[in-house]
Formats: sequence, structure tokens, C-alpha cells
Amino acid sequence: MAHNLSMPGENPMVTVDIEELLPHRNGMKLIDSIIEVDKEGAVSKATVTEKWPLIEGGSINPIVLIELVAQTAGICIGWEEHKKKGGNIKGKGWLAGVKEARFYCESIPLDSQIMTEVRRVFDFENYHEILGMIRVDGELVGKVSVQIVKSVPG
Repeated sequence: MAHNLSMPGENPMVTVDIEELLPHRNGMKLIDSIIEVDKEGAVSKATVTEKWPLIEGGSINPIVLIELVAQTAGICIGWEEHKKKGGNIKGKGWLAGVKEARFYCESIPLDSQIMTEVRRVFDFENYHEILGMIRVDGELVGKVSVQIVKSVPG
């Protein structure tokens, strides 16, 4: 699905597919849409489906929220790469590590709408520290800090 995106202060809207920014496909691509993206962060929307990993008994384990933060961070970082290179970056991979994760729910029901907001906390060359806040129906359900390193230089 293509999304029209622009960074604050820019005039033209750019159409970009999530798959241009992320390597995830099929059951591992959890994000449905990009709500907002700029050099400091991104906001994504996702809907829990039966195709998601760790679904059991009509709900998902909140540990999946880590992946939503990583994918939303990938959109933020990927958007910057897309702008620098002026085109399709083919969803290059990044290595992600969890610095800290806190979950404020036992499970998240099927069909829930999840909003994930990420903000850059620290950047140095190919290393990024990102803080993610995850909400369902406006309620904070998780807070995740990830460290991301570009897996292939260039």
C-alpha cells in the first residue's frame, strides 16, 4: 500500500510503499499504514490479525509490541535513507536489540488497532537508539527502547 508522505517544511508529497522502507513481508509485516514520519520519529498504525505471530486464543502476547517498535523505527530510518538516495532502498535490513521493554497489559485482542510512536533518542553514524510508545484505544500498553545498527554499510 502506497502512502503519501512529506517531512515538515517540505512542499511535495512523496508516494512510498512500506515495503520500500522495510524488508518484512507476509506475516511479519505488521504495520498497515504510516501516519507520520520525519527525521526525529514516526507513527504507524497496525491491526491485530490472526496472521500475526504469537496469537493464541484470540489475542497476541504483548512481546510482539517490540517488533512493532522495531518496524516503526525502520520506517523512520528508512525514510531518511529513501530521501538521501532518492528512490527505492528495497527495505534493507537493520539489526535491532532490545534495550528495555515494559508492557502494561496481559494480552491484546484480535482486531485491536495499535498506534506506535517512535522517537530518536540518540544517533551516531549507523547506530540509533529509539524509544517507542505503543497505544491501543489511546491507552499506553507498552514502552520499548531499541538499539538499531545498519547491517550493511552504504
